[in-house]
Amino acid sequence: MILLQNILHQGKPVDILIDGDKIVKISAQPLAAPGAQVMDCTHKAVIPGFVNAHTHAAMVLLRGIHEDLNLYEWLTNIWKIEAKIDSDFIYWGTKLACLEMIKSGTTTFNDQYWFAPHACRAAMEMGVRPVISFVLLDNGSRDMMMRQRDAIERLYRRTLDWEGDFRFAVSIHSVYTVLEENIRWGAEFARERGLRIHLHLAETVKEYEDCKKNHGGLTPTQYFDSLGVWGPDVLAAHSLFLDPEDIRILGEHKVNCVHCVNSNLKLASGFRFRYNELRDAGVNVCLGTDGSASSNNLDILEHMKNSALLQKAWREDPQALPLPELFACATEHGARALGIDNGVIREGALADLSLIDLNSSSFLSPGSVEANLVYTAHSNAITDVMINGKWVMRDRQVPGEEEILARSREIVKRI
Repeated sequence: MILLQNILHQGKPVDILIDGDKIVKISAQPLAAPGAQVMDCTHKAVIPGFVNAHTHAAMVLLRGIHEDLNLYEWLTNIWKIEAKIDSDFIYWGTKLACLEMIKSGTTTFNDQYWFAPHACRAAMEMGVRPVISFVLLDNGSRDMMMRQRDAIERLYRRTLDWEGDFRFAVSIHSVYTVLEENIRWGAEFARERGLRIHLHLAETVKEYEDCKKNHGGLTPTQYFDSLGVWGPDVLAAHSLFLDPEDIRILGEHKVNCVHCVNSNLKLASGFRFRYNELRDAGVNVCLGTDGSASSNNLDILEHMKNSALLQKAWREDPQALPLPELFACATEHGARALGIDNGVIREGALADLSLIDLNSSSFLSPGSVEANLVYTAHSNAITDVMINGKWVMRDRQVPGEEEILARSREIVKRI
């Protein structure tokens, strides 16, 4: 057991008792827990662990390789390099990504990349909870489609014997990289096994217009709808170019849309993410960093600030994306999308949390901890991170950091 004493939670000091992987008691009165590890948390606050609902973790090793390009130029260059990556790249790249996510308070991430077993092993060794997917991306090749189907079936059977807290998912890369029959097959494969479906949606004007031209006037949202893809088990990254009918469809099917603000801005894909409209339609909006080769980091806190500022700016409304909703997008909404009982500080929930050091100038104002954390501080205000009731960072120290940096440095040199 672990007892956090006198920690600020929702503006009030409380004691929090963790037993195993769960939060078992939150009390405004001092708690007694014989045998518990006691931590005096005076001048600290607690927040839920962040959920990164869309990323390509190991791309952290490709950061900075191609700058100042649009999405399609960027993809063309990135895919040439990705053709040469191996399992060692994915293993150490994912470890490096987990190191960065831990240091910025992320406890769960939804990944879409290659060599899934090696990514999953790396994340679980770091203590971070991964949702790891097999990526369907056939580029119009029926031969590739059949080979990928065989591979995902074999991999899924293997995952049934893996131990640890992870989720397996099916990724359907996009409307422009996956054959229609493979999209249908991937969605059916996932649903027959109770798996999440993870895809890119309406990221650029080109994707939107090309889809309409190639599929009888259907937008990407409407095209996926015609194939029976949508449901509350789907996470749709970007979801940037949507007309009113698209938003109605996504809301009707309770789809989870993932806003990836930094990547969208950096690749100049677009900036008018329809948060209000999606929320009001019944969509569960989450936040994701996308991969570090386009975003260029995995710091959800930075993405929170940029998401809020941009909504306020383009809508000319300072009340757009208010703080409680912003925090929910980065925590409990992502957890809901992935079907995991975390993202909240609540009795009975998984003990995924971060401690914030309040003993700095960033937190001297009378504003709330959440406001000062998002709009004033940086992720280095996060001192300790717990996942599943276990500390993965204490006093900004993560076990194995030096080896991860050294091995990642070697791989970057090879690239």
